[in-house]
Amino acid sequence: MFFQKKNKKEESKVEKLALLYPENVRIGCKADTKENVIRTVGQMLVDAGYVNQSYVDAMLKREESFSTYMGNELALPHGVEEAKKDIKASGIAVMVFPEGTDWGGEQVKVVVGIAGVGEEHLQILSVIAEQMLEEGSVERITSGSVEDVYEMLKGGDEA
Repeated sequence: MFFQKKNKKEESKVEKLALLYPENVRIGCKADTKENVIRTVGQMLVDAGYVNQSYVDAMLKREESFSTYMGNELALPHGVEEAKKDIKASGIAVMVFPEGTDWGGEQVKVVVGIAGVGEEHLQILSVIAEQMLEEGSVERITSGSVEDVYEMLKGGDEA
């Protein structure tokens, strides 16, 4: 009674997880359909506790409305706006395709699934853009180890 946690409601609303964990980096992926890749990277977000299962369908819905291909052999699949309620914590999951995979007619080597609480998705995009715009970044990711990719994309706030 004297040791009540005043912020228990707030704590239960949004978990604080690291943006990226090494377990959410898959290197050496083989080409697959865009839908299967989105389902896989989305399931990685679910398994890590970032999102509810329904967020994966919202990622596919987003892709139907416009491609998440960003150029520089990078795709950033994420859910539609209405799916914000399905996000439990901000996080990313990464799939690396050294030989590339087709993304609606574009060759993609790096796929980063994104879930951002509130406006945090803008910060996440900033972290990814900062790393991916550097010359040679795609080559470093496609030839790197899980640890290399993790270090490049984990963001700066993790413990």
